[in-house]
Amino acid sequence: MPKVVQASDLGFFSTLARAGSLSAAARELGITTPAVSKHLALIEARLGVKLINRTTRRMSLTPEGELYLEHARRILSEIDSMEQLLGMSKQTPKGLLRVNATLGFGRSHVAPLISRFVRKYPDVEVQLQLSVDPPPPSEDAYDVCIRFGAPPDARLIAHYLAPNRRLLCASPTYLQKHGVPKTPQDLVRHNCIGIRQGELAYGVWKLTSVRAGHLRTETVKIRGNLTTNDGEIAVNWALDGHGILMRAQWDIERYLRSGRLVQVLAQYSTPEADIYAVYPPRHQTSARVRAFVDYLRTALAHKADLLM
Repeated sequence: MPKVVQASDLGFFSTLARAGSLSAAARELGITTPAVSKHLALIEARLGVKLINRTTRRMSLTPEGELYLEHARRILSEIDSMEQLLGMSKQTPKGLLRVNATLGFGRSHVAPLISRFVRKYPDVEVQLQLSVDPPPPSEDAYDVCIRFGAPPDARLIAHYLAPNRRLLCASPTYLQKHGVPKTPQDLVRHNCIGIRQGELAYGVWKLTSVRAGHLRTETVKIRGNLTTNDGEIAVNWALDGHGILMRAQWDIERYLRSGRLVQVLAQYSTPEADIYAVYPPRHQTSARVRAFVDYLRTALAHKADLLM
């Protein structure tokens, strides 16, 4: 009796799902559309479930199809990693690469770099997922996570990619109307734009200065009438003159250069926000992970030289 799940089916179904239609998959696989349809029917018959809803105009995965695809891609990724670990691969980057990044940084910086990366390495299939916060270290949904700050879990591998600073800023219009803060405690009297993101305590800003050779950190409980979990929205509110914002330099540098935002309390430093690529130890031997991290490091370091 044939096995219900066959290794050849996994790659076929992953290609079909990525192509989006039977005809597109046929072109990619170099076979006829009826042959694709027949192969799919055989898979569904062995499993005893329907994987794809097919109409004359579109194709969509059933819930069982989504589950099958998720496991198929993970298994294919693990097979590829095993081949590289055993020296069976020629170390050419290929296969599925699952990347996670934060909303604003992922949209503005990571996504354009992925576009150039896949042109250089066309055999790599990249899935980019943007989220407000980094995924838990125990979650196996991603191969590489791009995040601000080193991860708290020492079991993960963290590669430093580029420097990054959090800056306090506001629009010239706001500062003209409400004044420029001179000390951290002046922030209490200002409208501060809150962002619920990452591991930093919400509504609490920490600013550090050097006095008489010693570091002194002041903690300020901010207040304001605008809060969001999306950094891009918060930046737009600051541009509209609604208040003072703490945001990563990478996200606001162009507005500082143009004068649309002005840095305040520049003599104080805020919590570290350097950019890291984080991944589990088992991906150390993955050619696609190494190539991607190296590509990001080179590209972001070049950008950092222009920013800093």
